[in-house]
Amino acid sequence: MGTKRSWVSAAAVLAGLSAVSTTASEPLSRAEPEAMGVSSVAALDFVRAADAVDSIHSVMLMRHGRVVVEGYWAPYDAETRHALYSLSKSFTSTAVGLAAAEGKLSIDDPVLKFFPEDAPAEPSANLKAMRVSDLLRMSTGHHDEPKRPDDQVWTRVFLAHPVPSKPGTHFLYNTSGTYMASAIVQKATGQTVLDFLRPRLFEPLGIDDPQWDVSPQGVSLGGYGLSVRTEDIAKFGQLYLQKGEWNGRRLVPEAWVKAATSLQTSNGSNPESDWEQGYGYQIWRCRHGAYRGDGAFGQFCVVMPEQDAVVAITSGVKDMQGVLNLVWAKLLPGLKDRPLPDDPAARDALANALKGLAMKAPEGAAEPGSTVQAFDRSFQFEPNPQKLESLRLERGEAGALALVLTVDGKESRIPLGRGAWTKSRATVGGFPEQPVAASAAWTADDELTAKVVLVETPFYVTLRVKLHGDEATLTSQANVGFGPSRATPLTGKAE
Repeated sequence: MGTKRSWVSAAAVLAGLSAVSTTASEPLSRAEPEAMGVSSVAALDFVRAADAVDSIHSVMLMRHGRVVVEGYWAPYDAETRHALYSLSKSFTSTAVGLAAAEGKLSIDDPVLKFFPEDAPAEPSANLKAMRVSDLLRMSTGHHDEPKRPDDQVWTRVFLAHPVPSKPGTHFLYNTSGTYMASAIVQKATGQTVLDFLRPRLFEPLGIDDPQWDVSPQGVSLGGYGLSVRTEDIAKFGQLYLQKGEWNGRRLVPEAWVKAATSLQTSNGSNPESDWEQGYGYQIWRCRHGAYRGDGAFGQFCVVMPEQDAVVAITSGVKDMQGVLNLVWAKLLPGLKDRPLPDDPAARDALANALKGLAMKAPEGAAEPGSTVQAFDRSFQFEPNPQKLESLRLERGEAGALALVLTVDGKESRIPLGRGAWTKSRATVGGFPEQPVAASAAWTADDELTAKVVLVETPFYVTLRVKLHGDEATLTSQANVGFGPSRATPLTGKAE
């Protein structure tokens, strides 16, 4: 594919960078939609359409620097961090820009410069030609993405991978390339991307306690692994909308914002696809003159310069284009170029809808059939890939239910809400122990259906326990995933 290259010199970037305070900012200010030129009718239409999607977790719309729409689908909330997946890439790109501004590196530097100890004995001409900018533009020259095996040094694996095309000539979405950008920042600054960004970006924006997973070599994953809150996503988008300024201070050079959000690599020509509008520096170009960072299963930071608006969304969806289509079809027409007349009825309807948002809980009976022996029986499982050892159902006061699973020697007791969500910690569905919220109902006389939401991630797991005599069969299915989402059913026998 053809490319459009641009670059920012360290001198030009330094000229636009001033000292910044590390004092956390106040939360974003709020305003009524119509005061900011946003139709509450259009916003309500979007919220209702989003509510029909399985499943959007949060949405925040900023207009003219104010939050005008904010909603969370219980059990998700404003305080809990959410995994960003590839939306992390846009933060890594920002770290590269800041490191360049401080003269620690140049985006024209060869990648090999930073890893002499990991370089092949005889690097190919294309590998020698690969620059930091090629990592940022997803144009490394690879035809397939290098792996990231847990038992090997990731930078070494990357540099050993074939580079069939000349860097800069071939777009390939390449998370390993973003990891290399993170590793380069760490080599150049002596800090992980997380630690490097903390005083330069996170603290000035008031992003408290961001979490970023690391590789076996202790490098921030770069292309994924960052977790922050929905309001933090919106702050990041607003910073870019304001061309790198925040509260009157320059955090990111304006020249970098312009380069990072401009077309750097062509990646298709479908006018209906937001994935074929071109790519910047770890930032996607969109339709309608917008740009965005995004992550798997629907984590979005959409910046709309023409409308002076930012949309932050977290979700767990299979159809990411469908979510963006809702933004364009429902929200965009409601953004007007001047304040609108007050509309109390529509504003109140929107507020009520936002307050009542919740993921769909299982529907069914409160009790099993009268002939089903469901409670206080332990069902034991033969050794299996899921490492499930035992299962039992408990009933407490006022009929409160709990599902107790022993996985790989550790017991998880999962309280189950009824038509509501009960929070706990658990190991479920092959995921490591983490915060969850669960709800359940008897969907048949002999079958309990439980929905367990991993509230810091896009995932929920639907568990079905079917009881038949002295046996219990457990089926488990995740809503989304990078591979098969449904596990093999397992049958256990009562002790």
